[in-house]
Amino acid sequence: MSGILDLLNGPMGKMLINGAGNQLGLDQSKATTAMTAALPLIMGALKNNAETPGAAEGLLNALNDDRHDGSLLDKLGDVLGGNEIDRDVLDDGEGILGHVFGGKHENVAQAVSKTSGIDMGSAMNILKVAAPVVMAYLGKQTRERSVSSPSDLSNLLGGMLGSGHQEHQSLINRLLDADGDGSIIDDVAGMLLSGNKKSGLGGLLGKIFGR
Repeated sequence: MSGILDLLNGPMGKMLINGAGNQLGLDQSKATTAMTAALPLIMGALKNNAETPGAAEGLLNALNDDRHDGSLLDKLGDVLGGNEIDRDVLDDGEGILGHVFGGKHENVAQAVSKTSGIDMGSAMNILKVAAPVVMAYLGKQTRERSVSSPSDLSNLLGGMLGSGHQEHQSLINRLLDADGDGSIIDDVAGMLLSGNKKSGLGGLLGKIFGR
């Protein structure tokens, strides 16, 4: 299953990167690195949520919400092509991050910042843009594949993340558990930047952006 690669390995992925980068004043290289860091972290955290019964039901309900029906994917140009990023999208992204990362999204933003060399504010905004896009794609997939149970959802997310996702989910859990532990941030940033990863999140990054 190529999953989210179908979305991001083409024109829509470039639109997402270029649009977010232009709106946030980032050059294409930094915007690309930041987005490639943000996406797998969000997806990995969603996979963790899908493996917890109560959280899985909440995620399924969120994916069945009309806001996450996939229509956002058809209007990325409007969302990211104006004078500023659509406020409703940013607000939705902030809410998603709070739920998915359990209030530890600043740790995640720090990892994105360290990986890409952008400031914390820009890293947080990259995450806020990426989260609704991921949810829109997942919402579309759950409808097309008639996903209706936590196990089906977990399988869907596992397929999107590819092999080796359990190792990387463990790193994500450590990141969320970290309390000012800079070494954990270094571990996650190093994993995301590594050019030697051929599976799991590292492989996902390479396939999405041809790195």
